[in-house]
Amino acid sequence: MQQNTLLVEIGTEELPPKALKSLSEAFTEALSGLLNDNEFSFAAVKSFASPRRLAVQVQQLSAQQKDKVVEKRGPAVNVAFDENGNATKAAEGWARGNGITVAEAERLVTDKGEWLLYKAEVKGQPLADVLPDLVSQALKKLPIPKPMRWGNGTAQFIRPVKTVTMMFGDAVIAGTVLDVQSGNYIQGHRFHAPEGATLAHADDYEATLEKIWVIGDFDKRRQRIVEGISKLANELNGQVVEDNDLIDEVTALVEWPVALSASFDKKFLAVPKEPLIVTMKDDQRYFPLEDGNGNLLPAFIFITNIESKDPAQIISGNEKVVRPRLADAQFFFETDKKTTLTARVEGLGNILFQKQLGSIKDKSERIAQVAAEIAKQLEADATVAARAGLLCKADLSSQMVLEFPETQGVMGMHYARHDGEAKGVAEAIFEHYLPRFSGDELPATKAGAAVAIADKLDSLVGIFGIGQVPKGDRDPFALRRAAIGLLRIIVEGNYRSLDLEKLVDVSIASFGTLLTADNVKADVVDFLLGRFRAWYQEQGIAVDVIQAVLARRPTSPVDFDQRVHAVTAFRELPAAEALAAANKRVGNILAKVEGQLPQVVTDSLLSEEPEKDLAKAIIAAREASSSALQQGDYADALKALAALQDPVDVFFENVMVNADDQAVRQNRLALLNQLRELFLQIADISILN
Repeated sequence: MQQNTLLVEIGTEELPPKALKSLSEAFTEALSGLLNDNEFSFAAVKSFASPRRLAVQVQQLSAQQKDKVVEKRGPAVNVAFDENGNATKAAEGWARGNGITVAEAERLVTDKGEWLLYKAEVKGQPLADVLPDLVSQALKKLPIPKPMRWGNGTAQFIRPVKTVTMMFGDAVIAGTVLDVQSGNYIQGHRFHAPEGATLAHADDYEATLEKIWVIGDFDKRRQRIVEGISKLANELNGQVVEDNDLIDEVTALVEWPVALSASFDKKFLAVPKEPLIVTMKDDQRYFPLEDGNGNLLPAFIFITNIESKDPAQIISGNEKVVRPRLADAQFFFETDKKTTLTARVEGLGNILFQKQLGSIKDKSERIAQVAAEIAKQLEADATVAARAGLLCKADLSSQMVLEFPETQGVMGMHYARHDGEAKGVAEAIFEHYLPRFSGDELPATKAGAAVAIADKLDSLVGIFGIGQVPKGDRDPFALRRAAIGLLRIIVEGNYRSLDLEKLVDVSIASFGTLLTADNVKADVVDFLLGRFRAWYQEQGIAVDVIQAVLARRPTSPVDFDQRVHAVTAFRELPAAEALAAANKRVGNILAKVEGQLPQVVTDSLLSEEPEKDLAKAIIAAREASSSALQQGDYADALKALAALQDPVDVFFENVMVNADDQAVRQNRLALLNQLRELFLQIADISILN
């Protein structure tokens, strides 16, 4: 069958830069999936994406669908023929619909009976006949939240479509997509090659683009940007402030990237670097530079979309643009310093946290109260934690944070230092927002951890306390993120003294009479424990391991974490499968016992050797695991309990638990109860698969 390269390009006006990569991936996946579903064979698929195009190149694509045989089952034979062997109307109608006679029908014989069967050979359609429709279907699958219309047509897309190119080898596939007739014209660089180009062959696409000043391969264009930035940074003896999202965005903004460097007045370095970095990156898409010590350099790198003959003009223009933005940051900083954080706290009373829970000032006072209690449990300075808790939200009313919300916390730290607050207070003000996202750093100080935990607890307990529990995708107060952040701080900080129930109790007390919901404590603790599942699944830990630990509901996050890792290790032991099955069997037996479970094993009632051996093994396992359990070393404890496999197996093979003698039966139930309780000290391993 004939094969060739297919090229499909949708030429548009400038596409949204933050969506370009996902649009390209979705278009490639959708089109290749549709080709595959429609019986077109191909060897490989490559995507292209630039500000004014989405394209897919399919290599060694068949020119026609595969021929296939379609089986059409008719009525059952006992229905198709009457008692004299004549075809019934049902059989004749089915045959007529398929263009055959009943006599020409084949038979399908199965275990369930015999049916008439027609095998129709369907000839594959040429690619040219179906491609325009497949492309249209693929475009409809793209993640476009708000499509737009243009001109007088009815087509809708994320941006107005200028050209549609569909070529199979050197032939144009005719068709209309999004109200645009296909051809072989492709748009060039808006300034360097506004005339565009005529594509001679689908294989020539990438090379033709480069002739008209477009690097169509997103990854290739990105790599060119990375290399350009790195080269200039080395020349300036600096390091680029790393930001992969910004690199992706800039890659989506240019078609022919050229890296240039520029500078700004050193006087702006008197301003904390964070707002300067934010304004350079977010407003201008510049790449700021730091020295080896993390200090901001008075220079930046930017990517232009033009190969200029006079780059000095472009550099000068960018320096002029950035100056007033840096001057704004300088003005905000100097103005903010005139008001202390302490003075700003009172103004937080005018900023609402939540109508039923009060203002940000109210929240800050609660955070201070709870942070002090947590600090005591961490053996940290409660005075520092309380002070940081009171001031931690004060920078929200500063001009700098109002202009650059991303700097909240970090500006509070700088203003606290300027006000002469203790070093620990300033650090904790910044750290209380940590972690800000998945994988972010955690508070490095105990005071910072105390304030961070108190802040997250206040949101969790407060919102749960007024009955606004997150449902489905709705989580306006980001409680899921707060919960995982809280757990990460405790677990990764190894704060063994912190227990969720006790923490929630302290937070509930700080609200006084504001909370109106029932079961707030249990609901918040269950919500926090439930977050463990998502967190551990991201780490690749099996769901049944997490469920086995959750069944015991340990409320110390550090203890929970130790159990999870211990059960994960136990799951790999040779004895694990048999012991999990035995525990499940024991659980089922004990679940049927009416009344209170027997606790004490009477040695004199142990008559058979297997039950005597199991009793001895349980005592030995209890003694062997006792020390490890006391130290929280659950992995060693489970290793000691793994020695029970053989006596447990022999017991169930040879001993009837439900003996006729009630005293013997109760004694054996007590023995099994002790066995199960040994494991339940750590987790319910009967849940393990």
